[in-house]
Amino acid sequence: MAKSVVFPDPDGPTNDIGLPCSTDKLISLTIVKRPSGLLTSLVMFLTSKIKFFKISLALLLGILLTLSASVNSSDQFKNKEYIAVVLGDSLSAGYGVKIEESWPSVLERNLNALDINIRIINAGISGDTTSGGLYRLPKLLEEHKPNLVILELGGNDGLRGMSIKKIIKENLNQMIRMSLQEGANVALIGVELPPNYGEKYTSSFKNMYLELATEYDLTLIEGSIKEMVSLKLMQADGIHPNIKGHLQIEEEVRNKILALLD
Repeated sequence: MAKSVVFPDPDGPTNDIGLPCSTDKLISLTIVKRPSGLLTSLVMFLTSKIKFFKISLALLLGILLTLSASVNSSDQFKNKEYIAVVLGDSLSAGYGVKIEESWPSVLERNLNALDINIRIINAGISGDTTSGGLYRLPKLLEEHKPNLVILELGGNDGLRGMSIKKIIKENLNQMIRMSLQEGANVALIGVELPPNYGEKYTSSFKNMYLELATEYDLTLIEGSIKEMVSLKLMQADGIHPNIKGHLQIEEEVRNKILALLD
């Protein structure tokens, strides 16, 4: 019986395993995964430059937006026309001085100089009372449609000893409500009486303006006759301001109403 002969397995593979090709792929992958030091430095340099550019661009945009907002705010004053009505008596009408020297006229010029486009209607009439102002106000509101009403009335009522609660305060009350209902801001000028009218009446008269301003959250502009007299800002009658007195009143009014011109 013939015997079979078993040959040992070969020591190596009998087929081509493609070592050269595999070696090339390995070398190629190694080169891609491990860039040279020069390439790494270049990438890092470009990345830092891009970050710096983005930060600079963001800062530049922020500056431009800020400047734009400032310019727009300034243009808002220049482009929008404000109309203010001053409803008052001889104090506003400029008794004893030229009309261009009265505080409403000076106020308009100074606000225009601040690039605020405003037209001030001086509806001051010497000797007028709160009753006269209440009668005239509806037509002024209808005709001019003001953004701001400055009430400067009550002095002549007080000089005549009229009832504070029943007449003076009630008339001012109605004028304030009427102006607010028409969409106007209201500034109230508190008038002070000479001391010879008695402490009780003069105190109640002065407090009336404060009470109205508090009730309606109004801008209140107050002055002192004693201080104006001591500073020689009054005419010889001790009741009406002189040219310098009008300048003083204008400055106080201007500083208070600027916040209302938004």
